[in-house]
Amino acid sequence: MSSTAPPPVTETVVVVTKTPLATRILENYALLLIAVAVAVFFALYPGTSEQFLTVRSLNTILTNMLSALMIALAALFPFIAGYMDFSVGATAALTCVFAARLMDTTEKGFGWPVWAAVLVPVLLAPLVGLANGFFVTRLQMNPFVTTLGMSLLLAGVAIFWSGGLTFSGGLISSFATTKLVGLPVPVFAVLGVALLVWYVLTHTPFGRSLYGMGSSTASARLVGIRVDRNLWWAFVVASLLAALGGVLQLAQVGSATASDGGALLFKAITFVFLGATAITPGFFNVFGTIIAAILLSISVTGLTFAGFSGWTTNVFNGIALLTAVALSTYLGRRRKRG
Repeated sequence: MSSTAPPPVTETVVVVTKTPLATRILENYALLLIAVAVAVFFALYPGTSEQFLTVRSLNTILTNMLSALMIALAALFPFIAGYMDFSVGATAALTCVFAARLMDTTEKGFGWPVWAAVLVPVLLAPLVGLANGFFVTRLQMNPFVTTLGMSLLLAGVAIFWSGGLTFSGGLISSFATTKLVGLPVPVFAVLGVALLVWYVLTHTPFGRSLYGMGSSTASARLVGIRVDRNLWWAFVVASLLAALGGVLQLAQVGSATASDGGALLFKAITFVFLGATAITPGFFNVFGTIIAAILLSISVTGLTFAGFSGWTTNVFNGIALLTAVALSTYLGRRRKRG
């Protein structure tokens, strides 16, 4: 009587390699170190040191990035969920010109009180997010094409609303010029919004679900995440924050005319993608976005003080965007590989 011998037992050894602590720190904070290095360079460079080392220069660096940073915080919500929203720039631009005409006291405006002129367009802005959410979740339209088309639509509405005229921001400009401990009040307002966005994205079920959706929509559905509902809310919140960015832009510039918001949009997207290389590399995150905004604002301000022509700003921002997308894509793929 023959017996069958059991198959030999093979052991599988899994080798887990841990990234050295120094390497992890360098990856997480390299962007911050670069920002510090660039600031030190312009502070010591003879052609810029006299202008750069002033409180006025600090205010310029901070104020130049605020509107785009607010729009970047808006874009984080759909981006983290794995979807792009190219309508946030146009939403900000439309809100800016909408509010400006409502509060303009000349014959071409409506002369509304500042609070009402700001509140109405901000409350209407989420309708853009509702429309984006409907097209993407219910009609299954491509989010890239959908939000790009919405951006063109909003730009046309802005031209119709303004009639090609420029409107004054009136009393709202005092908000941008008011100082608190030597810094403009909008700096603290945007910082407060950034902290709120950070808390929502990292400490609430809604925010964590967006990260789960961004990693794998199919897996998110399997674990019970209401993907369509949360994505809809992501678009709504993005439109609301973008509208606040438009109000901030009006306060800082002091006037508004019809615009497609392209300049603010691409600046904001650069902040978002470059920010994905810092703090938590491979993930879109709030603090990385802030560091990216500071780095680019320092660089552009320094180049301006050094006497470079205006075209260098676009070239620099373009190179920064390409670099940011390449780095964040690489880090994202490496994270997925474990």
